Amino acid sequence: MSDRDQLSFLNAGELVAGYKAGTFTPSDVVESHLARIAALNGAVHAFIDVYADEARAAAAQSTQRYRDGKPFGALDGVPVGVKDLIEIDGKVCTAGSATRKGRVAEQTATIVKKLEARGAIVLGKVHTVEFALGGWGTNQHLGAPRNPWNAEVPHTAGGSSNGSAAAVAARLATIAIGTDTGGSVRGPAGFNNLFGLKTTSGRISLHGIVPLSPSLDTVGPLARSVHDAALLFQAMQGPDVRDPTTLDVTPIDPFAELEDGVKGLTLAVIDARERKAVDPELLKAYDAAIEVYRSLGATIVTIDLPKPLPEFSRAAEIMMGEAYAIHGAVADDPSSPMDDGVRTRVLAGKIDAKAYIEARWRAQADRQAMLQAFGAADALLAPTSQVPPIPLAEVDEATTPATLTRFVNQIGFCGLAIPIGFTSKTLPTSLQIVCRPYQEALALRIGRAHEAATDWHTRVPPMAKL
Repeated sequence: MSDRDQLSFLNAGELVAGYKAGTFTPSDVVESHLARIAALNGAVHAFIDVYADEARAAAAQSTQRYRDGKPFGALDGVPVGVKDLIEIDGKVCTAGSATRKGRVAEQTATIVKKLEARGAIVLGKVHTVEFALGGWGTNQHLGAPRNPWNAEVPHTAGGSSNGSAAAVAARLATIAIGTDTGGSVRGPAGFNNLFGLKTTSGRISLHGIVPLSPSLDTVGPLARSVHDAALLFQAMQGPDVRDPTTLDVTPIDPFAELEDGVKGLTLAVIDARERKAVDPELLKAYDAAIEVYRSLGATIVTIDLPKPLPEFSRAAEIMMGEAYAIHGAVADDPSSPMDDGVRTRVLAGKIDAKAYIEARWRAQADRQAMLQAFGAADALLAPTSQVPPIPLAEVDEATTPATLTRFVNQIGFCGLAIPIGFTSKTLPTSLQIVCRPYQEALALRIGRAHEAATDWHTRVPPMAKL
């Protein structure tokens, strides 16, 4: 591996330190990433479009700022992948759908503007499940990204932020933006040995993002460290007049307590009822992670959940109902090139107003019930998925790996997926840290404690070494 290639293996914090020391430049780093994308993207299939000229120009400007001692901030010169659900003026935004091929955006999403204002360098667009509606990471018409953790047999990268996760895991991008409506940041993070933060609705602007279910849609980072996830989260949050849901949400500093550890915190775990549906190897890794937290001084308790976690989202009437309202015209047209599984899920949202309103009421009641069930607990720890990544050829579109993530969106909580080990087939396992609404800083703090005590996150997938 060349010295230039090694630059793609550094995290955002390491890149910025190198820039400040003059060891290498943003231009060096962008060239490293572009070279890796050219060499590996044909196999990984993470990027759908690469903005090489724009990235080089932005890197040159960032390089000059560091030479002048005037960088924009902690993301200046850091390469980022943008999920192809997020609009950039003048660039095609397919939202993962063949029905939108060639559709050019006429605006730039607020979050992209925020990142570019801080010097982050957009490398290009990364794949997504069609309209972000799928947990496995398949895409029938535009192609499915491959999980970098198996170089022999194509495996699921998780959905719907499949390209975001595959790009960061394969070292094709330092960090990436994902969206999470039912687990679409956390699931891919878990399948790819990454950190993925599901934020609370209103924390980050959705302006300029193709919607799936506006009531449940959220934006979040995928990264190879908690620090990087916190950096990206910090940069994207904040009020935006073009998204009124953000106006009453005060930004927070995710670094203020990041290194405070978990001593004195109370962490809840799932009970026997929840464990039955989880793969035994994932449970083994989950139990080991719990013991790490116990050894770090956390109090571990079991709480009485109002109902099984999968039952909170049940038929997902809110998500599917809103998805049908937005994308139903495409799904209703049998001649449209829509993925079969996505069409089935969208059509499941063809429900009457009574069913939709009752689902909203039920979600409000569930939120209150879960807040009460938390009691003195600071967070609930659960496996991110009930299964590990599986071969793409074995995916059953009638199933989902997101049965343990959807409830977080449904009740409006936040959550962080973290790496906790590997199966006997060297596939990643993941823990989900679920916190009350707007407690992203606490979730990151809890995740950071485990990261500091283990080295799972440092492992490199086989396809990144090719």
